Formats: sequence, structure tokens, C-alpha cells
Amino acid sequence: MLVAIVFGWFILSSVFAALDGFPTPAAFSDASLVGLMVTELVLGAMALSFLRFRGHALKDLLPAPDWRGAMEGTVLCGAAIIACGVVNALLPSSPGAVDPVARMLAQAKPSLTVALAASVLNGLYEETFLLGYLMRGFASFGASFALGLSVLVRVLYHLYQGPAGAVSIVVFGIMLGVSYWRTRRLWPAVVAHILADIIGLSW
Repeated sequence: MLVAIVFGWFILSSVFAALDGFPTPAAFSDASLVGLMVTELVLGAMALSFLRFRGHALKDLLPAPDWRGAMEGTVLCGAAIIACGVVNALLPSSPGAVDPVARMLAQAKPSLTVALAASVLNGLYEETFLLGYLMRGFASFGASFALGLSVLVRVLYHLYQGPAGAVSIVVFGIMLGVSYWRTRRLWPAVVAHILADIIGLSW
């Protein structure tokens, strides 16, 4: 139920984009990112209210910021970006391969302020529910199942990024998931995600 609340709309729109042959989505503009933030705030509030109603302790779900975790997240982000680059370099390239994200960024770039705000909120939103709730909630089924489930959901709502983007999402999700599984600390994964979004939106 919670996955449907948090990611259902994003999964549907992403799957439809994949079925439609990856048309170029709306550009990452200030307006589109503000719309995304509003959507995530509303859905996040609904999801947290649902969890609180079900008796979940929200303080155990949300990340606990600290400087050590921020440094670890920075290193994790760098390692994940390198891993994505290596895996994509090893894969055979397809002529005329679709890259919707590159086309989105070619249209327009958001202002730095909006990009930073969207990156922070998106990183918190996704990792709180993917790792802090989903992976943690299915930990009793074992690392492979919990990690695989979180990566599957992550990929499903990023399908609009095309095949190459999906590969990067899998690698990135595995890196963050393994880090969380080993430490049970969410903040480094949140920081890594925030930094990756900032880099993606600003360069």
C-alpha cells in the first residue's frame, strides 16, 4: 500500500513512457522541479500519516543527519558514479540509443536554487521510503530479497530514462542499498543521492 502511495504515480508514468518509446519528457525546468517537489511533499505527508496511523515510529524511519554520515555519503556518491561509468563503458553501445535525460537537459536547465532544493527533497523522499521503509521492512526475508525489491521499485519509476539510464539506476541502487544494509544508517545514502541529483541537474 505504501509503495503505491509513494511511487505509484511515478511508476505508471514511467512505464507508459517506456511503452511509448521513450518520448522526450518535459525539460528539467524550475516549473517542473517545483511541481515535482509539491507532489513529493503531498505524497510524502500522506505516506507518513499512513505509517503513523499504522503505529510505525517515524523517528526510526527518517534519517539522522551527522557530519560523519555526510562525509561517508560523499564518498559513496563518488564510488557509485564511478561504478555506473565503468558498467556503462563495458556494455555494448547501441546505435541511435535513446537518452531521454540528455534530451531533457538539452532543452533547459533549472536555476541553482531550485536544483538544490529539488535534489535535497528528492534524495530524502526516495531513500526514506526505498531503504528506510521498504528495504528495512523486508530485511527478515534476507539481503538479496530486500535489496532486489528496493532496486526493482527504483528502476520501475526511472524507466523513462531509457535503457542506459536503467542500467545506471540499477548500479546506483545496489551501491546505496548495500551501504544501508551493512550500516543500517540512512543518512549516507540520502547524502549520496542528493549529491548525484545536484551533479545531474547542474552539469
